[in-house]
This record gives sequence, C-alpha cells and structure tokens, in this order.
Amino acid sequence: MNKRYFSIMVTLIAVIMFVIQQHAPLSKSSFVAPPDAPTTTAGLYPVIKVVDGDTIEIEKDGKATKVRLIGIDTPEVVDPRKPVQCFGREASDEAHRLLDGKSVRLEIDPSQDTYDKYGRLLAYVLLPDGMFFNEYMVTQGYAHEYTYSVPYKYQTKFKAAEKAARITRKGLWAPETCNGNTKQVAKNI
Repeated sequence: MNKRYFSIMVTLIAVIMFVIQQHAPLSKSSFVAPPDAPTTTAGLYPVIKVVDGDTIEIEKDGKATKVRLIGIDTPEVVDPRKPVQCFGREASDEAHRLLDGKSVRLEIDPSQDTYDKYGRLLAYVLLPDGMFFNEYMVTQGYAHEYTYSVPYKYQTKFKAAEKAARITRKGLWAPETCNGNTKQVAKNI
C-alpha cells in the first residue's frame, strides 16, 4: 500500500467517523476540551458582553477585558466598515444563547501572542460544564476555522471540524444560508 493511498484512507476514515459523531444527538460532553488542556488562567470569569460570535468581554481582575477566540472566525456583525455578513447574526445569536449570563474558563495558548493587535486577550473559552465553545462554533457551522499567523494548539481538530461541517452542510455551509461564502451581505437586513 503506497503512502498516498494510506493517507487518503486515514483521512476518509477520520472524516466518516467525525460525520457519524455529528449526526449523533448532541450532549454537553460532545464539545469537551481534552483532559490534558491546561487552563492557564485561574477560575471563572463572568461574561459581561457577547460582542459577536468570536469576541466576548469578560470581567477579569475587576475590569472589563475583551477576549478574541483563538482558531475561529465568525461572519461580521459589528464592524462599522463592513455590512453585516451572511450568517453573522446567527453566529452572534448562538454565542449570546450560550454565553450571556454565564461565567467561563479561559485557556491561553503559548503558541500564540497573549494579545492581538487590537489589545484583545487571545484565548480558548470553556463553559463550567466543560463545553469547548471555540470547537462547538466550528463544528456546528457558526464559524470558519481561522489561523492568524502560526499554527495553534487545536488547529488540526478545528480544521477537521470545519471539513465535517462543510460536508454535512451545517450552518454557514448550508446551500440555503451562505453555502460557505460569508463575505456576502446578510439577507433580510
């Protein structure tokens, strides 16, 4: 068996297993961060505001801190330079549904900068029940996998999640929504 054939077979099996998992009923344990995921920030932080699907504001050390989620990008809804993008409202609404009034844990990734060029803390977000929010948004088709400049800890996992969401036409990948093209302007503005 040559290497290319083996590689294709392994990829195909991984995608099939991922798709099967996605069609199973969702439970809180479906998006749990790996047990070896070190949470490098202590405690729970109250979510003050959901800015959009990939940015939140938390209370940390008595002040408001904006957090940009590592590894995901959701369609724009608040950038004053851009129109609301296709599936942006849905992604933002889902973030509100899951995060409003909640407290979250943060995981910092040492492979990434601590802050982005806008001064936002870069982190993975975990709910108290263990739900891995970043992964959930990609898996359910609310976000694209996004690599800023260098690979990040969960990049392979998020890329596989996006591929499966695309294959199963979830969320922004569905033909009746954006068919993957979130740069288009949202309908029914």
